[in-house]
Amino acid sequence: QYHGWGKTRNFFEGWYFKLVNADESEALAFIPGISMKANGEKHAFIQVMDGARRHSEYHQFHVGEFRPESRRFHLNLGQNAFSASEIRLQLPEIQGSVQFSNLQTWPKMFGAPGIMGWFSFVPFMECFHGIVSLNHELQGQLSYKNQQIRFDGGKGYIEKDWGRSFPRAYVWLQSNHFDTSAQASLIASVAHIPWLKDHFIGYISGFWLEGRLFRFATYTGAKKYLSIQNQSLELIFKSATQEIRIRAQQAPGVTLISPISGEMVGKINESLKATLEVELFERGRRIFEGRSKTTGLELAGDLDVLVNS
Repeated sequence: QYHGWGKTRNFFEGWYFKLVNADESEALAFIPGISMKANGEKHAFIQVMDGARRHSEYHQFHVGEFRPESRRFHLNLGQNAFSASEIRLQLPEIQGSVQFSNLQTWPKMFGAPGIMGWFSFVPFMECFHGIVSLNHELQGQLSYKNQQIRFDGGKGYIEKDWGRSFPRAYVWLQSNHFDTSAQASLIASVAHIPWLKDHFIGYISGFWLEGRLFRFATYTGAKKYLSIQNQSLELIFKSATQEIRIRAQQAPGVTLISPISGEMVGKINESLKATLEVELFERGRRIFEGRSKTTGLELAGDLDVLVNS
């Protein structure tokens, strides 16, 4: 749901909808949101990202067209609508609707209402993060530049961010498509987190496999190793009984606009066609190995602060 009630400045909020069709030839992302500058000026927006053609669009709206509901996740933005059950689009280059079913949500636990764990309760965090659905099925079609794209049998992912700014440096990756299982989904992130007068390197990962979620995070006590060389990375998370090994290779991406103190003036690069290799171990036994060719990947900012020495 929307967190910006009562906010007037230095604030942003946005949702990220990723849609990949059944044969993985099309990968699109839609990011509706709102921006509030330091001087109180506001506007709403929808960013469109085309991973296959490496193209992006930024559509700006008057803030009065941004109409979230207060009791459920449903946003009307101009003639467009976004919720956990569907998106409906009426943009200059893209129109249509896609429905979502069988959503896999991040489980809520006592003291940990979402993917951020107890950090969700800290009021001065620079950026908050939430998962609407790790993995769900798609049904529907979009008319994109006079081409019909069917998403029946495809897969989707929904997350959101809100706060003041994106982190100074971060790595983010996500995929629902693995060659060895149709019931696997990965989200992983490592970020520079301001904390009082200092900072720490925070990390979160969730690997959903055939109905089971394996969690690795700063707040769970998991250990992390990160190495980045040229546009490739190795990322390992390890807990007392489980370990996940991630290797990713960036592909050519597109430029997206990101928030700085609520204002959409930053720039980041994201690919929806990065490649990924994952191994999951439990009590020393490998229980999953798979590869993905349709991975969302962002490497942003001063990455040297994130890597292990």
